[in-house]
Amino acid sequence: MLGEAYSLFTENEGFSFVDVGHSYQPKARKNSKTLYCDSLYRFCFWDFWTPLLNQYCVQFKRMKIAVEGCMHGDLDKVYDTIKYIENTRNIKIDLLLCCGDFQAVRNEKDMDSLNVPPKYREMKSFWKYYSGQEVAPVPTIFIGGNHEASNYLWELYYGGWAAPNIYFLGFAGVVKFGNIRIGGLSGIYNARNYCLGHHERPPYNDNTIRSVYHVREYDVHKLMHLEDPIDIFLSHDWPLGITDFGNWQQLVRYKKHFKDEIQQGTLGSKPAAQLLEKLKPSYWFSAHLHCKFTALVEHEEGGRVTKFLALDKCLPGRKFLQIVDIESDPGPYEVQYDEEWLAITRKLNCVFPLTLRRGDFGRTQLDMQDCRQWVKSRMEDRGAKPCEFSQTAPPHKPSDSVSNTTFSGSPRNPQTVSFLELLDLPYVLDNALDSRDTPTSLPQKDDYSEDIPIEDEDDLEDGEPNNENRSS
Repeated sequence: MLGEAYSLFTENEGFSFVDVGHSYQPKARKNSKTLYCDSLYRFCFWDFWTPLLNQYCVQFKRMKIAVEGCMHGDLDKVYDTIKYIENTRNIKIDLLLCCGDFQAVRNEKDMDSLNVPPKYREMKSFWKYYSGQEVAPVPTIFIGGNHEASNYLWELYYGGWAAPNIYFLGFAGVVKFGNIRIGGLSGIYNARNYCLGHHERPPYNDNTIRSVYHVREYDVHKLMHLEDPIDIFLSHDWPLGITDFGNWQQLVRYKKHFKDEIQQGTLGSKPAAQLLEKLKPSYWFSAHLHCKFTALVEHEEGGRVTKFLALDKCLPGRKFLQIVDIESDPGPYEVQYDEEWLAITRKLNCVFPLTLRRGDFGRTQLDMQDCRQWVKSRMEDRGAKPCEFSQTAPPHKPSDSVSNTTFSGSPRNPQTVSFLELLDLPYVLDNALDSRDTPTSLPQKDDYSEDIPIEDEDDLEDGEPNNENRSS
């Protein structure tokens, strides 16, 4: 059933929700312009509210952003839900943000780089958008999670178009969409791999297929140098301690297995918490734990506030999609490079760690003023738009009974080549030890379970999760 988790809230209010299907009365908070409409299937009340909502949105020039939790390759279902919302509400959604587990699987061979049990390896629907059979009906920006075709995302380490109108933010990245500044960190946190370099290369072995999506200190280090305000930040796992700022007691009523970790202060990602404290974005969106959770983080008394929202995965009856109204300029709305992020990337590329060894970040002095001026000049000459999409692997063909896709190494994606040429940087993504020379067993700091079922943890009979490393 489409649109199971649709609601609206204003940018300057706290998070409040009305669950779809539980009641059929629109609700408005006293002395507030926040509107909630909780049913996609009852329209009698919507006509009453539409004129007020439209007037409010025009007055404040608000961008409508759809936020989605874990995609798990179900692009068709999410886009169908968005189109249904647009048609029934007579609105236009300007952007879709996905918080990981996107599963940009182009063909059968890509599934060899997807860390899921064989019985859950499905082609799903991304290949249709990659091949051009379908085009995303709304601009889409996504980060990586822990269920990804990691070979393809590595081609786009710095970010790029994974398919027409579908932009991967990179292992870490910042872009502008209109005048909205969006940053993100792909992957999940794992303490034993955090300080290692990006040593993994396809074809992955049993160890590197898991470690490749673990967050690295280098990418967090780059993000920690951001000084300009961030409007929206995306991470797959939750920042450590975020439950202290929301109703965690309600959360553990239906996620009982979270209680011990919350009380011990181990639920979430340490690097994400550091970034939250440093960047103080207006919004922070996450996924990973397959549930909805909201929080308000006041960084200092009377200071900036971050509105945190985690969403579920795409399933009927689950809270996987939220529409957010954010103040913005009228447009045009398109993905563009961010000047400050390009300057940081250029300055720190010389210490990009590509082996098991930790990066030597201390020897790099960031003279950001000169570097930003250099980047600004380059962008004026070339333009701020990312390079156009191009295919680097054959897309899936349903008519073929047997896949004829063979492994051809890790190709140099023309978008990445163009990005590095813009910054006058060398291509280094293939300048590392072959993954077959990588130790199959890395130093262990903790005995984490790396078995990741795709079925939802709520469906397990004993109610206990088998979720990849939620804690720090």
